[in-house]
Amino acid sequence: MANPEDFKRVEPDSPNRCQAMTKNGQCLCQKTKDTNYCPAHGGARNEDKKELKNYRLTKYKADIQRMSESSNIKSLREEIGILRTMLEEMINESDGNLFLMVGPISTLVMNIKSTVESCHKIEGSMGQLIDKQAILQFASELIGIISTELEGEDEKINRIADQIMERIRV
Repeated sequence: MANPEDFKRVEPDSPNRCQAMTKNGQCLCQKTKDTNYCPAHGGARNEDKKELKNYRLTKYKADIQRMSESSNIKSLREEIGILRTMLEEMINESDGNLFLMVGPISTLVMNIKSTVESCHKIEGSMGQLIDKQAILQFASELIGIISTELEGEDEKINRIADQIMERIRV
């Protein structure tokens, strides 16, 4: 973590000045060693970066181990979730410098798009996707079953049918 002594002010023409731009101009704090920024603008000390990197590595290793042992992970939907989590993490780690991350972010977005398309193709070929006509047919059969069970209760049947059809349109 950054200590108060890490935020030393420097002269405006100092070569050790933080390179971050604020609404008032360039930051007046001293940059940290081996970076161009002060701790407030992403110039964490190397020890902090190593601790964070080790934490993430340990976390990712545990997640990968858990996922590889799971018998439930059999579809691309989980992979899409992982890719989206990675995208969110990448955006959060950009420290406001999204312009510098455009390449990796766009590559990850294209990977997500490709995985989603593959998932839809596989689910479609396996008959796991249901189209609107099939849903309407199922709703009609469901209403028929309810009508049989609630014979003579036309008002209730109509309310139930309306609610089912309303849900389908959403």
